Amino acid sequence: MSIISLIIFLAVGALAGWLAGMIMKGRGFGLIGDIIVGIVGAVLGGFIFGFLGITAGGLSGTIIMATIGAVLLLYIISLVKKA
Repeated sequence: MSIISLIIFLAVGALAGWLAGMIMKGRGFGLIGDIIVGIVGAVLGGFIFGFLGITAGGLSGTIIMATIGAVLLLYIISLVKKA
């Protein structure tokens, strides 16, 4: 993995985490937390989309997929916190 790929990966993770925090009404975790939520959400979104047979095309598709995965992750975290 090149340094450019790593920077893009972290930027997509940060953007997806931030967007998910906005969608879930302020459930973000700060910059580092949002990056982690975005990266884990991207993995979760990739798994779910792959399971459904949907592929993300390009950077915008990757950001959408990662954001959906991060929203699902934040929703699961909120359910666990309530229990």
